[in-house]
Amino acid sequence: MHDTLLKPFTLGTLPLSSRVVMSPLTRCRAEADHSPTALMATYYGQRATAGLIITEGTSPSADGLGYARIPGLFTPAHAEAWRQTTRAVHAQGGHIFVQLMHTGRVSHPLNMPAGARILSASAAGQSGTMWTDQRGLQPYPVPAAMSENDIQQAIREYADSAALALEAGFDGVELHGANGYLIDQFLNTASNRRADAWGGSPENRTRFALAVAQAVAARIGGGRTGIRVSPFGVFNDMRPDDEMEPLYERLARDLSGIGLAYMHIVDHSAMGAPAVPASVKEKIRRAFRGAYILSGGYDRARAEADLAADKGDLVAFGRPYIANPDLVARLRQGTELAKPDDSTFYTPGEKGYTDYAAAPAAV
Repeated sequence: MHDTLLKPFTLGTLPLSSRVVMSPLTRCRAEADHSPTALMATYYGQRATAGLIITEGTSPSADGLGYARIPGLFTPAHAEAWRQTTRAVHAQGGHIFVQLMHTGRVSHPLNMPAGARILSASAAGQSGTMWTDQRGLQPYPVPAAMSENDIQQAIREYADSAALALEAGFDGVELHGANGYLIDQFLNTASNRRADAWGGSPENRTRFALAVAQAVAARIGGGRTGIRVSPFGVFNDMRPDDEMEPLYERLARDLSGIGLAYMHIVDHSAMGAPAVPASVKEKIRRAFRGAYILSGGYDRARAEADLAADKGDLVAFGRPYIANPDLVARLRQGTELAKPDDSTFYTPGEKGYTDYAAAPAAV
């Protein structure tokens, strides 16, 4: 077996201890006001041996707080609360990016503060229901189509949140452009039915993602900015179209021109979702000059094989990090991985969150 996965890697100017990335994992443990907690700092601190941690989706705006108990990062109080987490990770020599996730239409008023609005590229609702702590499962409301002013405000909110992220001590930010959230809602024709400069052609549908990336990179530097995308993803009622492959090739090329540190590609085929075609991954790899983060059901053997084949530069691990805070050590030693309790993925409290033990040290 090759041993590339556990070797150091420089991301922009950031020296990572390995190529192991902790994927963003929604855990719903924030306070009622969407402030991160001391318990969350413990959780991330336990996992600080990852080469890079990417936090759970964190809203850059009151309008983006779609889920119950997800954190925000759009007030000085949020930034101050997040400092507990960044200090816990940095104290152990780790590095951490915050994932900025505006949920767009994937939302419900009961999960949002008073005065917040459910916005999307178009007034196109989605099927299914969303959990609310007050009334249980509720149908998704139809969002309001964003005006030009709404779009410009959202772009500013991402940039302002990125600036707060650096104040909070984060090493950078990841823009959540995947899985049917706001940036993806502009990319995908299932949710973007606009006939103006923000919809229609692949060039127009990438415009919002690029505008957000440009604004954030201008504020904090491209080397501190990454993006996660999910070509051919179907989560949250997204659907592929005939222009998807050239759209993502164009997006990768244009993001490369902005100078982003990395692109993080979602492939949920290991969980039963449609696979991302190899041709799309290869085109993104060629078009984007920054680092490429692989993700989707990886174990060490597959990670080493794909790194050796130059399919990517880093490998993200999601669910394994829930039950294995010492995942890097387990991968190094070949220790069996603990299994997570999926009934506690999104529940408040320590159970299934900070109570997973590290493996006994190898002797």
